[in-house]
Amino acid sequence: MAPRILLARHGQTEWSLSGRHTGRTDIPLLEEGRRGAKLLGERLHRAPWSGLEGVEVRTSPLVRAAETCALAGFGDRAEPWDALMEYDYGAYEGMTPAQIHAGRPGWVLWHDAVPDGETLAEVSARADEVVAWARSADRDVLVFAHGHILRAIGARWLGQDVAFGARIRLDPTSLSVLSWAYGEPAVERWNDTGHLEV
Repeated sequence: MAPRILLARHGQTEWSLSGRHTGRTDIPLLEEGRRGAKLLGERLHRAPWSGLEGVEVRTSPLVRAAETCALAGFGDRAEPWDALMEYDYGAYEGMTPAQIHAGRPGWVLWHDAVPDGETLAEVSARADEVVAWARSADRDVLVFAHGHILRAIGARWLGQDVAFGARIRLDPTSLSVLSWAYGEPAVERWNDTGHLEV
């Protein structure tokens, strides 16, 4: 069996709701985010997922991802992993795109530097570490993490430059699945939020 990686983005927070760049600041889930995490868990415990027995689970240690993991019912199986932490936005932490553009018109995270933060090469290296781990054995994996690092993982799974992450957005509490088609890395499911439509 060719391994797949299931990606779960954390639930809604105050900063994700307002569009603020939330890197290493440990923001808790809103009630809406907690509800979404529970609905995601209910979905993953029904067919065809059926609780994902035998799947290896890892989570970002940041509270919004770890709490999403726990509320979804996988906290007791999850190992925290710093490689899954969100992009370090440095001087842009807590700022909205509009605030950043006021001082730096045309700035795009996926192409431009972040003052005092992580480089794209560093983010790409972390994403590569996650992809290598996911492909390392004949079992699926499930990760709970953050929008930009998960998009970087998606890009690197597909063999694309990390900047490809600009083209594959992710909503809070979404589910994505990266797998294989004709022997090549492929997207099986992306930014699926069907479990929230109740």
